[in-house]
Amino acid sequence: MTDALFVTLQVILAAIAVYQFGFSLFGLRKKKKKEHFAPEKSFAVLVAAHNEEEVVGALMENLKQLNYPQDLYDVFVICDNCTDGTAKIVREHGMNACVRTNSNLRGKGYAIEWMLKELWALPRQYDAVVMFDADNLAHTEFLMEMNNDLCSGARVIQGYIDTKNPEDSWITAAYGVSYWYINRLWQLSRHNLQMANFLGGTGMCFETALLKEMGWGATSLVEDLEFTMRSASKGVYPKFNYDAKVFDEKPLTFKASSRQRLRWMQGHFTVARRYFFPLLWQSIKERSLTKFDLALYGANVYIVLLTFLMTAVMWIDTSVFDGPHIANIYGHLPIWLSYFAVGANILTFLLAMALEKVKFKKVYLYLLVFPIYLLSWYPITFYAFFTQNNKQWSHTKHTRVVRLEEVQSKQV
Repeated sequence: MTDALFVTLQVILAAIAVYQFGFSLFGLRKKKKKEHFAPEKSFAVLVAAHNEEEVVGALMENLKQLNYPQDLYDVFVICDNCTDGTAKIVREHGMNACVRTNSNLRGKGYAIEWMLKELWALPRQYDAVVMFDADNLAHTEFLMEMNNDLCSGARVIQGYIDTKNPEDSWITAAYGVSYWYINRLWQLSRHNLQMANFLGGTGMCFETALLKEMGWGATSLVEDLEFTMRSASKGVYPKFNYDAKVFDEKPLTFKASSRQRLRWMQGHFTVARRYFFPLLWQSIKERSLTKFDLALYGANVYIVLLTFLMTAVMWIDTSVFDGPHIANIYGHLPIWLSYFAVGANILTFLLAMALEKVKFKKVYLYLLVFPIYLLSWYPITFYAFFTQNNKQWSHTKHTRVVRLEEVQSKQV
């Protein structure tokens, strides 16, 4: 019985790995033709902020420089339970500081839900809502790109999330490599196949009519994934805009990174429990590969957990109990196939960096310790499984003040 279970799970995990690798190949080519429209759509730009006085000023300066008519967008900074000078700095830049104080309902999802209610009550109504984090920097063409997609019929759009500080430490470099891979070989591949993309928490754009129709309703620790699943279940698939870049600050230390990723994984378990089976059932009834793909993405946290547990059990069986006593299909495969699988996995990250023309020299040196970052996801996910009912929101402190010109000069 145990052997049959292990073999079945190994076959399923191997099939998923091949499936994901096959999909990544569709991100190799970037389509150049796209339709451009004159500025037409109006935007409410929401910025989620909690004690961000060190970095919010740089974003305010950045948003004033967007290549988009200033009468077609307004900036609203959600000063959520702030105890510092965030609101003061926002007002000094001539932007709207929207102060929220609620010690019970803490977290970005609740802050957005509150802000949208405030927004709907204003005399002016906007065509779309764009969301950034306070530590971000937006490419000058960001709103123009969102305008193009909205005019083309898109209702939910995710921009390209890049890293503004990839050379600060080996951890920020690891984030950078991961996001270059995700943007190119995960998001772009789905976009090229006209399938659904997933939201990444910042650099997001939503049609106002859709938000009013659906409501926000995404208040878990991963509000981006939750809204992705909610909209997909209603047949509204997020789109990816490769050219709409937003630069995000990444944690400098392993400890800060682990805390952030633990929160992500705890939230992922919550969303997976709530949406995986309904979305999977919809994909079967509707014969929808798009919904199946999103359901699989939602269950990815369980895939990581299962891989970790099975690897640990097989290692204990072999090392402690002088095994193997448990069936292992990989032991019957040619050794070259194992090397090929590992090599293909490593190659995808290097390939993504090559395709994205990454020029950060330090990042290539930090690749030597990149496997440590990848392996650390396993214990983090394992711990998240047992603490997934912890809904306490944890803030990632941001201190890295960088201007858009600095980021772009290093990419040339």
